[in-house]
Amino acid sequence: MRKSFWLPLVLTLAAFLLLPMPGMSESLSTRIQHQRAKIASKVHHEGVLTTTISTFNNRIENLQGTIRGLQQREERIQSTLDQKRAELAQVQNQLQVARDRLARLRARLALAMNQLAARLVDEYESDQPDMVTVILESHGFDDLLTKADFMQRISRQDQQVVGVVKVLKAQTAKQAAQLAVLERKAQDAANAIAAQRNAVAASKGKLVSSRNSLQRARDGRQAVLARVRSSRVHLQEGLKVMLAQQTRIENQLRNAAPNAFNGPIKQGSGQLIWPVNGPITSPFCERRAWEACHPGIDIGVPTGTAIHAADSGRVTIAGWVSGYGNYTCIQHTSTMSTCYGHQERILVHVGQGVSQGQVIGISDCTGLCFGPHLHFEVRINGTPVNPLNYL
Repeated sequence: MRKSFWLPLVLTLAAFLLLPMPGMSESLSTRIQHQRAKIASKVHHEGVLTTTISTFNNRIENLQGTIRGLQQREERIQSTLDQKRAELAQVQNQLQVARDRLARLRARLALAMNQLAARLVDEYESDQPDMVTVILESHGFDDLLTKADFMQRISRQDQQVVGVVKVLKAQTAKQAAQLAVLERKAQDAANAIAAQRNAVAASKGKLVSSRNSLQRARDGRQAVLARVRSSRVHLQEGLKVMLAQQTRIENQLRNAAPNAFNGPIKQGSGQLIWPVNGPITSPFCERRAWEACHPGIDIGVPTGTAIHAADSGRVTIAGWVSGYGNYTCIQHTSTMSTCYGHQERILVHVGQGVSQGQVIGISDCTGLCFGPHLHFEVRINGTPVNPLNYL
């Protein structure tokens, strides 16, 4: 006989006699262990998610730092661009001045060439044979200007005109070359600046895209983390309820007489005796989340308590019934029977006659239950009724 024991919470799910349910045997202590394991798993998952989010945060910060560096580089390029634009404006002004000067030189050259052409016509019309020969043997106007015979035969005034033409032609060529250099420099500066800006913009675009992708991934992990934390809190609340219920039943049983469970048969005021001595931990027709009416009463007793027949009769059921575990029913009259669920062992067989108070089984927690106890039913014409009306 046990003088002290620890009894988990009696929270029995009774099954309908004729509707089988999936059989299972799990004590409240096992459920508490499972609940704690689930909570530990959630905590571990939270840790993994937190680490992953921290990694994402670090990568986002690194990318943000790189983006800030690119922005600073872009600012430097913008400063360079402003400088280049100022230089370009200066070059463009120089170009305009050069163009204007070239236009003036070309105008002066055209005037000088017209004057020189007029003199050549005069020389030709004056019918100076030697001059005509020189002109006709020249290969173009430039060749004519370089012939010594021509220069000797024309007048001093004509020589001045020729000199002006030579100078203007050289200045015009030089100015045209300078203009081409300036235009090329302006174009090169514009192209270089555009290339730098495009390169920075492309790099910045890729980094921003990567940062946004990381932020979306981080936000997704944070959403999962919030759900996991909510689930963990829910599990912890459920664990608190189970522990509180377990404590309540332990206190109930500790207050009972140490020898009450296997002591003398408890006789009530009705025609039936109590099958075991213990507190009622679940009343008849208790409403639960999984059933509208608990079809019996649960009597809290430790594993190994002897179960007595509530009255004499004949055994009609003795075996495993889904949900009830090891289950015995005794037919007492043509209409009344009593049933005993979640036994460790059945000590009678179908068809056997039993007397009131005879030990018919040993209590435990088999079938669908959450702690050792006896599930006791009284049935009239197969329908469960309140056992307290007969005990």
